[in-house]
Amino acid sequence: MNSRAFAIVAVFLVQLLYGLNYSFVKIVLNGNFIKPLAFVILRVVGATILFWILGLFFKTETIAKKDYLQFFYAAIFGVAINMMLFLKGLEFTTPIHASAIVTTTPIIILILSYFMLNETITKLKIFGVFLGFCGALILTVYGKSTRVADNVFLGNTFVFINAISYSIYIILIKKLTAKYHPFTFIKWLFLFGTFLVIPFGYNQFTEIQWQTFTPSISFSVAFVIVGATFATYILNPLALTKLKASTVGIFIYLQPVIAGIFAIVMEVDTVNYVKVLAMLLIFTGVFLVSFKKNQQPINAQPDS
Repeated sequence: MNSRAFAIVAVFLVQLLYGLNYSFVKIVLNGNFIKPLAFVILRVVGATILFWILGLFFKTETIAKKDYLQFFYAAIFGVAINMMLFLKGLEFTTPIHASAIVTTTPIIILILSYFMLNETITKLKIFGVFLGFCGALILTVYGKSTRVADNVFLGNTFVFINAISYSIYIILIKKLTAKYHPFTFIKWLFLFGTFLVIPFGYNQFTEIQWQTFTPSISFSVAFVIVGATFATYILNPLALTKLKASTVGIFIYLQPVIAGIFAIVMEVDTVNYVKVLAMLLIFTGVFLVSFKKNQQPINAQPDS
């Protein structure tokens, strides 16, 4: 397999892992085996250990003292707020809702870049922003869940704030990702993230009844840590070294499709006309915002 083919497989696997992740997380949370903030600790600490073990096989880079503070800020938005709100949101909403809202991230990044970085925005992109947010609004206000305990409006709101937090993170790390190797950046990001999430989820973590875990629940937890966190953060940089951002960006559209199909198969979600209409508006909005002639699209997505 040549390097480009491997990169395409890698970026597809990223979306596949993220798409499956929604249902695995939902299954664990629905069964009350782990509460959301405790799950965040497991995910962040588990991935941190794996990243630092992997880091032993790479040349150590010296981190400038002034950059440690930037890593800390990045961890606040890219790990702590991002993951806590994602898992808390998915506790109350459905996989299809969450995965669709996550795809609005390029739209949010465009808006933040306009205000924070003074980047230009065209009328076509403004129209894309309008369509995307209309879709997210429809999904949040009119979206329903078959599970009585769900609170779709609250869950969708949390997931949307999660996307905003990740978008801020993307803007904050522009200089860091250009300065350091991706593996160096990721291991320090997650290390700082570990110290940030433990105070919030410690009480819930102590309440975990490990003896109640079935094999399927144990697999779901391991999948979230190893597959949807560790593996995706490894595969994404590998894909970006061989493919254009425009190519990688297209694959984000697979995530809600994979999430929806798997959620239906696992019987944790259903499809209706509201979800289809909302996703079409979001996809169209993201397409208009991300693509422009002779310009690469915005390529970013929050934790999933």
